[in-house]
This record gives sequence, C-alpha cells and structure tokens, in this order.
Amino acid sequence: MALFKIFLILVIILICFSAVQAEKYSGGTGELNNPYRIATPNDLNDIGNHIEDFNKCFVMVNDINLADYTGTQFNIIGDFGTPFTGVFDGNNHTIADFTYSLAFSAPFIALFGYVDGPEAQIKNLSLAEPNIYTGKGSEVAALIGYLGNGKVTGCSVLRGIVKGYDQVGGIVGTNSDGIIDECHADVDIRADGYTVGCLIGGNRGKVKDCSSSGSIIPWSSWAAGTVGGLIGENENVVSASFSDVTVFGDYSVGGLIGDNAGRVSDCYAKGSASGEERIGGLVGESSGGSIENCYAAGVVGGNSETGGLVGGHSGGSYTSCFWDSDVNPDVNGIGNTSDPNVIAKMTEEMQTESTFTDAGWDFVEVWDIGENQTYPFLRVHPAGDINYDDKVNFFDLAILCEHWLEGTE
Repeated sequence: MALFKIFLILVIILICFSAVQAEKYSGGTGELNNPYRIATPNDLNDIGNHIEDFNKCFVMVNDINLADYTGTQFNIIGDFGTPFTGVFDGNNHTIADFTYSLAFSAPFIALFGYVDGPEAQIKNLSLAEPNIYTGKGSEVAALIGYLGNGKVTGCSVLRGIVKGYDQVGGIVGTNSDGIIDECHADVDIRADGYTVGCLIGGNRGKVKDCSSSGSIIPWSSWAAGTVGGLIGENENVVSASFSDVTVFGDYSVGGLIGDNAGRVSDCYAKGSASGEERIGGLVGESSGGSIENCYAAGVVGGNSETGGLVGGHSGGSYTSCFWDSDVNPDVNGIGNTSDPNVIAKMTEEMQTESTFTDAGWDFVEVWDIGENQTYPFLRVHPAGDINYDDKVNFFDLAILCEHWLEGTE
C-alpha cells in the first residue's frame, strides 16, 4: 500500500509538471473565452515562434517595452505563407519602442507582417515610438504590413517613424480587403517610392472614423509619388476621417489622399501639401469614384495641376465640397478643370455653419463647428448621446429627465 501511495504521488507530480511545461506565454489556452495572456516582451516575441497559434486568441495584460529587441531580433507575426488569422486584443495597453531595421528589400515588415482571415482582428492596441526601417521594402508599417480579410479597430501609433519604399503606412502598409475603424496614426514617414500615407499606404478596403497627424517627406534625393496625409491610394470607401499632416511628394500629392478612385465622404484635410504635379489640399489626383461633403483648408504648392481641393482630375464626381480661398488665393479648386460642386469660400465663411448646412451637410449626427471660431469637425458621438454609448435611445432620455429641473430653483 505504501508503494502504491508513493507511485500515485509521483504520477500526480508528473502530471502537474507536464501541465506547467505545456503552458505557453503567461497563461491561457488560446480560445476565445480563455485567450493566451501576453504579459512580457518575451511573450510577445514568442508568438512568432509558434505558427500553430496564428489562428488563436491573445490578450495583453500589461504594457510591454520592446527596447531590448533591435535590428531584426523581433519575430514578426505572420507572413505570406502563414498569415495571422486570429484575434489580438491589446486590451488598451501599449507596446513601446518596437524597432525593426534591415538594409535590404523585404515585404511585410511590421509588428504583424501579414494578417488575413474572416475572423482576423487586431484591436484596442497602441504602439508608442516605433521605429521601422526597411530600405526598399514594401508593405511596410508599424502595426500591420499587409491586411487581407480582417479588421483593425481602436488602434493607434504615436510618435512613430516609418521608412520604406512602396505601400508604406503608419498603421497598415496595404489594406487589401479589410476594415479599419477608429484608428489614429501620429507618424513621420520617410519614403522615396510609391503609395505612401500616414495611416495606410494603399487602400482597397473600408476606412471609417480614422485620423492622422505627422509628416511625409523624402529620406533620399527622390520624393515619393502617390502620397496622402491619410492614405496614399484609395480604391474603396473612406468616411468620417481627417488628416493634419505636412505632406511632400513628387506627384499625386494630397492632404488626405494621394490618388482617389473610390468613395470619400464626410472627410477633411488641414495639413499642407506640396510637390511637383497634381497637388491638392484634399486629393492629389481624382481618377474616379466620388468625393462628397468634404473640405480642405491647408496650404498647397506645386509646379503644375495644383488645386485647393484636388490637383489633377481625370475622373470622378464631386458633391458639396469646399476649399479655403483665403489660404490658397492663387489656385482654383481643381488644378486642371472646374466643377460647380467644388466651391471656394473665404476663411470666415468656412467657419460658419450655414455655409455647410445650406449645402446639405449633416450637423446633427456627423458634423459640428465652433461658430466663427473653427472649421467643421467630426462629432465623436451623435447629438443626444448623453451617456456616450454611440446610441440615442431611452437611456439618454432617462438621464435627461433625471436632470431636467436641476438649477431651476
């Protein structure tokens, strides 16, 4: 009996030891209801060693600093052959000092190199002071190099530096078919190739409620072409977004978008745009699609086809769009043509609500303004959304009723 007890104890110890040995990261099983817990720099770096986990769920439980990983030491998560298809929840934490540098050309350089899958999602994550350098690399960004079918929500890149050549962005290099929502990039982009934006390089997906700040300037003797403060090239839908970026490029340079062939609605740009040809306050070149209820208020400068709203027009339509003629008195609304729906207004008029409501703009759910003080800006929450849950319903009415008579006695 004594021998049996000893044997049983040894079995139990062995089982417990095996369970400890089998545990990855800082806990969890990778399932939706029990995601892998990412608590340390080693946890984060170790994801790239386990392609079998690329379809799993992860959650950050601490802020993480990656300063100890330099050059190419960090294991980029996902590539063309084995994309990340799972869910990574930053849980409102920050990854600081992500650095990745290589002198030769390579694609898919970012924290997540390649993300693609119907359930793939990166959310609620901030990157602070990332520094990405890739020589002539393509699909380069701080967060995701290439986004296929997936979603990015509530993510930001703050005080970042990204250097690349083609399809270069702050949040995403190339968005092929994904959804990017409520994201912000504050980055300095250094590029001398093609298709560059502070948020996204090339966009064929959907973008909503996003913004950008920072700058785009060359890092060699030749400036990049197709450059936008938010997006380099757009072929799909961009709505309720804005940029305040200093943009410099060669051709097709816009305060918001370099080359647009998609639908752009309820957007604006306030940063400067300058270059050689097809330079616009909002869009460098309109090659198709539509631009609706948008405005530009930044300084533009170019040698040919320079416009307050659009630089060069080769296709597309416009609806109720404005540009500040006090800021840019020496150009037309479109650099190589005119359109009655691209309207010049003085600064005073651009800071008057009726200028826009008379043109059909929605100043209840979409836009707001500081009358005679500011240009229009996008509402964070709909009017009447007292509890800020992005819905106007009986809960808001209940709050209103509760405080209705306060201060009346």
